[in-house]
Amino acid sequence: MTVHDIRSFNRFYTNVIGALDYGRHFYAPYTLTESRVLYELAHSPRTDAADLRTELSLDAGYLSRILNKFEDDGLIRRSPSERDPRRRHITLTARGRDAADLLAERARASVGALLSTVPAADRPRLTEAMRTIQEILSTGRPPRREDVLLREPGPGDLGWIVQRNAAVYAAEYGWNTDYEGLVARIVADFAQDHDPHLERVWIAEVDGRPAGCVMCVRDEAPGAARLRLLLVEPDARGLGIGDRLVSAVVEFARGAGYREVVLWTNDVLSAARRIYQRHGFVLLAEKPHRSFGADLVGQDWRLDLHEAHE
Repeated sequence: MTVHDIRSFNRFYTNVIGALDYGRHFYAPYTLTESRVLYELAHSPRTDAADLRTELSLDAGYLSRILNKFEDDGLIRRSPSERDPRRRHITLTARGRDAADLLAERARASVGALLSTVPAADRPRLTEAMRTIQEILSTGRPPRREDVLLREPGPGDLGWIVQRNAAVYAAEYGWNTDYEGLVARIVADFAQDHDPHLERVWIAEVDGRPAGCVMCVRDEAPGAARLRLLLVEPDARGLGIGDRLVSAVVEFARGAGYREVVLWTNDVLSAARRIYQRHGFVLLAEKPHRSFGADLVGQDWRLDLHEAHE
């Protein structure tokens, strides 16, 4: 392979995805760089300007102009960072999240149109080829925390949630198919009827592969959101995925106007419990029960969003 080969491929690929065609409705009214900044703000936990600059390798002045434009358009708000008052913490407003969601929808439509031209039999080969490029050019290094991406579920991801919950909990705790049935019902209820403004699913992705998930749905109690189906793949643990998924639920619930987040878990899930405690959840009640072929102690946890924010 020569430098010419790589440059030739780059020219071909950027043309295929329209990366340089700013006339496409995909980016309007934002440039590709502005769209990428919006994407990072919607998906990355690093929302300080300095972290954005490092992650995207952007010139400080250029990024500042982009953020000024976003602030003028009402897409973001800036405040002193809690971890370092010298830094500026950036969060999307409701209008900013709508803009990010619109860009994501257009991106999915664009990629979907591209994939529609690829025969179904060739798609696995295409996927593997893209994964191979990513793995080789990442120099074989192990995944890092900054490699974790939180995204909305795509086709097949809801089925993946059911399959991986069943497989992981069977392997680690010996739970039977009753648990798989419970997860399938939860996922099916979400897929058939959910309000995207009040309910959401996140998939954590590492190197192009799903590595975790969580769900936020309306609870029966008025003003309460329920966190469900938190899962991190065994080989992806240690990257802070569980913390990021729970943070995503808490931030989404607060932005959606919920007053509290509740969840039900079991005492054997000690790693998950530690995550909930770090985020301020308080244990309300415990009750022994026999479910999923095992003797367990169920636990109800609650996070007061007003207290947590204050």
